[in-house]
Amino acid sequence: MAVTARAGGARSVPGSLGHRTVSAAVAEALRERILSGALAPGFQLRQDALAEEFGISRIPIREALLQLEAGGLVKIVPHRGAVVSGLSVEEIEDVFQLRVSLEPQLLILSARHLTPEDFSELRSLRDEYSAALKAGQVENWGELNRRFHLGLLRHAGRPRSLSIIAGLLQDCDRPTRLQLSVTGDVARADMEHTTILDLCEAGEVVAAANLLRIHVEHAGRSLVEIYRKSAEP
Repeated sequence: MAVTARAGGARSVPGSLGHRTVSAAVAEALRERILSGALAPGFQLRQDALAEEFGISRIPIREALLQLEAGGLVKIVPHRGAVVSGLSVEEIEDVFQLRVSLEPQLLILSARHLTPEDFSELRSLRDEYSAALKAGQVENWGELNRRFHLGLLRHAGRPRSLSIIAGLLQDCDRPTRLQLSVTGDVARADMEHTTILDLCEAGEVVAAANLLRIHVEHAGRSLVEIYRKSAEP
């Protein structure tokens, strides 16, 4: 997905850097924007525009972009320079279609084997996720969401499928944060996690699996809309 707009609304590098270098400060500022979804996959990070924005030369900008590339957040593309890395619209659709196909089935297999200790752990995860959503701790949303979903499916007895789901959820980490940040669906996500957990604990496994399917489908549709809008000229 090609996005060439400049990174608007950005803050300057903090004046008090302490022991941090200028390039590290720039890298951290850009990392926060990427992880929060403010800079979408495909966004072109122009060195001249960033140097002007931060009021510094291109040398620390170049160093910052190399740091981000090493962390997998940026790709250096020939003839285009640095762009924010991420999944394409087609890949997002594929990832969520696979999740919709697999997760409800695995939940039906797993839910009846969840123990009181499992439910206690899942409720603690749900509470931690809820608190992070309300506090706007965007950097934690993807990981907590991943742990909650895998916790629900842990007793499915399908190690290959669970391995696939774990990879898909990892791929969804940053997109999930983007979807929640842009749509403001934090209350819905929190409520659906709670309801899925309640249904599992009440033994209403099919209803829980149906809600899980709706939950994943909604996130996927929202993300596709976000990505397509961001690609518009």
